[in-house]
Amino acid sequence: MGSLHLTLASASPRRRELLGRLGLVPDAVTPADIDETPLPGELPRAYALRMGREKALAVAAHGFVLAGDTVVAVGRRILPKTETEAEARACLELMSGRRHQVLSSVALRASDGAMRERLSETVVHFKRLSAEEIAAYLASGEWQGKAGGYAIQGAAEGLIEWIRGSHSGVMGLPLYETRALLKAAGFHVA
Repeated sequence: MGSLHLTLASASPRRRELLGRLGLVPDAVTPADIDETPLPGELPRAYALRMGREKALAVAAHGFVLAGDTVVAVGRRILPKTETEAEARACLELMSGRRHQVLSSVALRASDGAMRERLSETVVHFKRLSAEEIAAYLASGEWQGKAGGYAIQGAAEGLIEWIRGSHSGVMGLPLYETRALLKAAGFHVA
């Protein structure tokens, strides 16, 4: 089956931590450097799958390359990975008291170029957020660089009424889907 060398195409410490929950430590970590701009009219599901695939293709490595992407969407609208407090505030205000979708793709590229991919779809419902709750969350700084302006593994979890789907997918690497891809490729996973 070839080398079982695994390169993680992500700089995310969360993805490394989640991969560790499956008993795996990547042999290399090489973040993919790609343009993450959605295509005109691209829907969230297609965008998430394309990003995972393009990240896996962008990293030159022998063995396997594991990549993923997490997209937060309200309806057809893809929310940004927030870089400013104003962006994060706008996202939180938009999601306040309503459901949104978190689409987390995972792609595994083999050394022969064969690509396996899966998508986790999770529905998340925030409570109605007060101005004080939004301000307190923004003050935490957890929103920086996060899709939709929040991290479920932090203080935002206390603002979420319910989720339907994958908690690990919302964190950035859906473990069920990732495990299935790795097992199919011949990796021993926990």
